[in-house]
Amino acid sequence: MAPNGRHEGFPISYLQQVREAVGNLNPRDVRESAERRLAIEVHAPNVFPLLEDFLAPANVSRGKRWELVEFLHRAGDPGAPEEFDLAICEEGEECPPDGFVFSPARPDDLVERILERREDLGLALARAFPPFRKPVVEKVIQNIATENALFALVTALPDVVPSMIEIPWAVSQFASDSVYLTINQIRMAFLLAAASDRPVGYREQKREIASIITAAFGWRTLARALVGKIPFGGGLIPKAAIAFAGTWMAGASLERIYRSGYGSSRAERRLTYSQAYQRGKVVAGAMVRVLRPPQAG
Repeated sequence: MAPNGRHEGFPISYLQQVREAVGNLNPRDVRESAERRLAIEVHAPNVFPLLEDFLAPANVSRGKRWELVEFLHRAGDPGAPEEFDLAICEEGEECPPDGFVFSPARPDDLVERILERREDLGLALARAFPPFRKPVVEKVIQNIATENALFALVTALPDVVPSMIEIPWAVSQFASDSVYLTINQIRMAFLLAAASDRPVGYREQKREIASIITAAFGWRTLARALVGKIPFGGGLIPKAAIAFAGTWMAGASLERIYRSGYGSSRAERRLTYSQAYQRGKVVAGAMVRVLRPPQAG
């Protein structure tokens, strides 16, 4: 520890707050949701092999493919489960009211429709079936980045009651917005690992979590410096945009690692941050208009 009471530039209080806050974040819930054993009823006598090839493509191992196709049960087959999570039907076949139609000419439509109506199965589907992975990962990153931008705004607006905003944590739990942003990014890391069929947990993801804590403190310093230089509350949108961009970049970096096994280059990270910051300004601007609508007259 350095003589000024900091660990490599980190205030002890910040690290203590993060350590306390992680007690409220249990990766087991994410792990159990992702490892749910799916039962999918298939009404597709003519295109069943095409559906198998789409959901379990050739680039997965033989063992993994065998595991995945065990989730698929032909309608009426003996030994099939009594209850199913989903029903998938080919065009022209009789289908349950809540079933989803598979068209070999437009297979991605199946993924989109299922995720629209069965978001609760998103993690399990993404972990099991590669076609679901990208849209689920993208939505996780978008959602967490938006939540963090919203929190950055709410904590900077004294006339907005935080409890009225739909955020997944009780505001009173956190001594600072930087701790909230950090914990929410760790939650994102759990979700991304689960969706990417990677190990989930503090021990399993210790490197990713350490990187998030380090980077989050940097975003906190940058945001505070920026807000302090812009008078009359003009720094609200930049502050929220930084929260959005920092979270987006963390998510994009994790996605790259889980997908390919290696991280992004410095140039790629700069480009990702620049694009995410611009998007974050748009998102933050829309939030400000909702939280503080223009006064009539």
